[in-house]
This record gives sequence, structure tokens and C-alpha cells, in this order.
Amino acid sequence: MRENKRKHLEFIQGVVNRLSTNSFLLKGWSVALVSALFVLSSKDARPAFLFLTYIPAIIFWGLDGYCLWQERLFRALYQQVRTIPEDQIDFCMSTKKVEGEDRPTWLYATFSKTLIVFHGALIISIVVVMFLGLSR
Repeated sequence: MRENKRKHLEFIQGVVNRLSTNSFLLKGWSVALVSALFVLSSKDARPAFLFLTYIPAIIFWGLDGYCLWQERLFRALYQQVRTIPEDQIDFCMSTKKVEGEDRPTWLYATFSKTLIVFHGALIISIVVVMFLGLSR
């Protein structure tokens, strides 16, 4: 593999790594904020804070879906760059040329199996805590 292609692939892999790290951080912040709102809605505090827990849970789910969607697009770009000839390497980082009918959308990535398991469990835990908290 020539130097230009290797460097371009390293650039793309760097973006994929950052997106993966961002996804991990979003999950952590989601759990932290939901937990903090659970504490604020404890027995002696206002139970209305329980309703606020849905906001960060849903927003972070959407942001995590965006990161996963972008990561998939950059992985497709990586595959494309890996197969093109060395003289066609232009160091373009745009994913527009890999977006298309066969590529997943943001909504598809948001409701992927992996994100549904994590964020769905978080939403279910909110529902359970809300049910238990409001029934006392």
C-alpha cells in the first residue's frame, strides 16, 4: 500500500475512533444525568423531576444514534478508499459519496439493536422508577 492511501485511511480511522469515544461518553452522560434527576426526585424532593428524566434519555439516544450513523458512513468511506487505486486518492473526508440507498439513515442507526438495548433499558428503568415513585 502506498503512502497516500495509508495516510488517508489513518485520517478516516481517526474519525471513526473519535466517534466511538463520543458514543461511549454520551452513554455515560446519559446515565449520569438520569441518575442525578432520580436523586432530585427522591422522597423529600419534587416528584416532577421524574418527568424530566425522559429529556436527557431521549436526547442522548438521538445523539448516540447520530454518532453510530456517522461511524458507519466513515467505515463505508474507509472501505471505498481501501479499494481505489493510489492515483485516485484525494484525501476527501466527505461521506456524501458513500451515502445512498444502500446506506443506513440516522433513524435506522438510532433504532439499531445495540442502541435499543442500552437506551431502551434506560427508558424502561425510568418508567419503573416513575411507577414506583408515583405510587407511594
